[in-house]
Amino acid sequence: MLKRALISVYDKSNLLPLAEFLIKRDVEILSTGGTYKFLKENRIAVTEVSDVTGFEEILDGRVKTLHPIIHGGILAIRDNSEHMETINRKGITPIDMVVVNLYPFFNKVDENISFDEKVEFIDIGGPTMIRAAAKNFKDVIVLTNTTDYQVVMDELQENNEVKFETRKKLAGKVFNLMSAYDAAISNFLLEEEKYPEYLTVSYKKEIDLRYGENPHQSASYYTQTTGKGAMKNFVQLNGKELSYNNLKDMDVAWKVACEFDETVCCALKHNTPCGVALGNTVKEAYLKAYECDDVSIFGGIVAFNKKVDKETAEELEKIFLEIVIAPDFDEEALEVLTKKKNLRVIKGEVKPENKFEFVSVDGGILVQERDNELIEDIQYVTESKPSTDQMTDLIFGMKVCKYVKSNAIVVVKDGMAKGIAGGQTNRIWAAAQALDRAYDGVVMASDAFFPFGDVVEEAAKYNIKAIIQPGGSIRDNESVEACNKYGISMVFTGIRHFKH
Repeated sequence: MLKRALISVYDKSNLLPLAEFLIKRDVEILSTGGTYKFLKENRIAVTEVSDVTGFEEILDGRVKTLHPIIHGGILAIRDNSEHMETINRKGITPIDMVVVNLYPFFNKVDENISFDEKVEFIDIGGPTMIRAAAKNFKDVIVLTNTTDYQVVMDELQENNEVKFETRKKLAGKVFNLMSAYDAAISNFLLEEEKYPEYLTVSYKKEIDLRYGENPHQSASYYTQTTGKGAMKNFVQLNGKELSYNNLKDMDVAWKVACEFDETVCCALKHNTPCGVALGNTVKEAYLKAYECDDVSIFGGIVAFNKKVDKETAEELEKIFLEIVIAPDFDEEALEVLTKKKNLRVIKGEVKPENKFEFVSVDGGILVQERDNELIEDIQYVTESKPSTDQMTDLIFGMKVCKYVKSNAIVVVKDGMAKGIAGGQTNRIWAAAQALDRAYDGVVMASDAFFPFGDVVEEAAKYNIKAIIQPGGSIRDNESVEACNKYGISMVFTGIRHFKH
C-alpha cells in the first residue's frame, strides 16, 4: 500500500495534481529544496528530507538525498524478511514512490555558460534515487516523466494499485533516460576524443513516422539531445507531416545547398542530386537546376541557400514537389506556396554541423567523420591548363560530386550541372550516362580516380574541355596521355569523395 512518496523535481509541470492526489490518499510526501518550497507555497503538506534524515543539506545542495535512511527506504524488498527487519531496526520507513526528474543537462550543455557551470548541471542525487527505485520497481513506483503522472493516478484510483506491467515500464524508462543522460555527459567530457572506447549516443524521439522507406516498415524520428543540427532545428511552415524518405532527402538537399556561398538551387530525388545550379537570382538558379533534369525533379525536393521570393515561388508552384527548403521565404512567396496544402515548406534555421556520420550494419555501427574537405592540393597534370571559368566550373562540379552516389560523374557548364550520374558499379557507365544527359557540357568532375583511360576517351566524344579528379591510380598516365591527345585539361585534387 502506498504510504510514503519522495518528490524532488526540476520540471514542476503537472506536479500539483499529483501531490494533491497523494495527499487525499493519506500519502506522506517527502521533498527537498525548490520542490519543497514549491509544495509549501501551494499549501501541500510536505516533510523536508533533512527532517527525516537528521542531516541538513551540505555542499551547496550536492548532498541531500544521498543518505541510508532514504536509500534504505527505497531499496528494501518488502517480502524479504531480513530487509524489513533491518530497516525496522534502523528506524527506516519504506518509500513507496519516487518522483524525480533531472537537472536539464541536455539544455544547459548548449548554453553560453562556463565549463564549470555546465558541470554543476550533472545531476547525482536524482539519478541515484531513480536507479534505486527502478531496481526495486516491484515495490516502488518511479516517475521521471510528467506525462506518466496521470497513468499512475488512474491505476491507483481504479485498482488501489499500480500494475506490474506499468511498474516495469516506468522502471525501464528510468534506464532509458539514464543511458541518454549519461551519454550526453560522456560526450561532453570526452569531446576531444574522436573515437572513445564505447560509442554512447543520446537521442530523443521526436515523432513516430507513418512508416519507413516502404509501407511495411515501421519507423520513428529521433533528434540528438545536445547541439543543434540542421535536421533538428528547422521550422515546417506548410504541408503534411514529414516522412522517413522526406527527412533523408531533405538532409542531403540542404547539405548540397549549404555547400555554396553563391546563390544555388539543388533539386534532389531518391537521395541523389538531379539538378544543381548557380544563379544571379534564386529564380535563375532554380530554372537552371530544373533544366538539368526536368523529369526527375517531379515529386522531388528543392533546396535553396538564399531567401525564396514570389517570382521563384510561382515557378515552383508549376510542378509537383514534395518539399521546398530555404533559409527564409518572403511573405508573398509563402502565400503562393501555401496554396498547395500538401507541399512541405521548410525554413532551415542552421547549416549542417554534425562532425560524424553513423551507418548501421548487422551487428555493428560504422562511425566516420563527415566529408568536410573538398581539395587537398590542385595539380595541373596535362599540357594545357583549364581557363579561369573552366576552373570555377570544375570546383562546382566536385562540390556536387560529394553528394552523388559512387561511381559519381558530374558534367558542368556555366555553373550548372548539365549531367549527373552515380550509383553505377563501374565508372565508364556513370561517365557515359552523365555525358549523354549533358549533351553540351564543358567540364567533367569525378569523385574518384580513373582506373583506365576509357573515361577520357568517352569525354572526348562529347567535346569536354577540362576534367577534375582525385588522381592516384597506377594508370594515371593513361588518362593524362589521353587528355593530351585530345587537348583536354585535367587537374588532380589529391582527395576522393566516395559516397556509398
